[in-house]
Amino acid sequence: MADSSSFATASITVAPADPVTERMRATWTAGDFGRIAVGYASSAAEFIARLGLAQDDCVLDVACGTGNLAIPAARAGALTSGIDIAPNLIAQAIANARTEGLAVRFEVGDAEALPYTDESFNAVVSMFGAMFAARPERAAAELLRVTKRGGRIAMANWTPTGFIGQMLRTIVAYVPPPPGSVSVLRWGDEAVVRERLAGAARIECVRRRITFEYPFSPAATVRLFRYWYGPTVRAFDSLDAARREVLERELVALWADHNHADGAATRVESEYLEVIAIR
Repeated sequence: MADSSSFATASITVAPADPVTERMRATWTAGDFGRIAVGYASSAAEFIARLGLAQDDCVLDVACGTGNLAIPAARAGALTSGIDIAPNLIAQAIANARTEGLAVRFEVGDAEALPYTDESFNAVVSMFGAMFAARPERAAAELLRVTKRGGRIAMANWTPTGFIGQMLRTIVAYVPPPPGSVSVLRWGDEAVVRERLAGAARIECVRRRITFEYPFSPAATVRLFRYWYGPTVRAFDSLDAARREVLERELVALWADHNHADGAATRVESEYLEVIAIR
């Protein structure tokens, strides 16, 4: 355990940003993503364990949310930083790290304009985070820029055909993205990943599965996402009452159709693409 002088610290000043960045910030400050993130904390720890981080590796968690990757990286002895666009999530990440006495540096910032010098980190990681950047080419360039030569970029990205991919496409059918937007699910397409991270020396992609498990019904699970998962919160807020009701019914049906538990509980698996790129 770290001593009190090295507990999690942060910079949470929010600098002025362009409208696209502010739209993303508004999405992820809606609801409370921490309530969703706990659903795959164990899978995040396994993701970090597979990297086999060395003691004192410099690690950056991009779009870190509440610290699902940063915290297990710090537990492993890495010198860890985390950055996220949402101040409320950074505040939760700080609290989570301090609870364990871990030394992690968290700050508010944008995956499209990382405030770090070139080749600062041995490993740059992101789980269902950087994939949501509105301008993926900028995010990809930044991931490559801040990774040391021979270092790794490790991402977990929802696939278009996986369960969460289906859920996001259902929502988009009711609330289309702004004109010119690029689907976040393209980060789950291996060919697209290889194109975006073409500056890497080697890229390996593996399809994996993650399990969402809740001790309540699919309908209650949809309500959890409706009121606490930023993209879903914003989508429902943009609809009138009638369309909210129809969208909720469709989402409940989707969760129920994929549920492997009995009706009183929910256990749904979703595919993601694990990307390991050697810089």
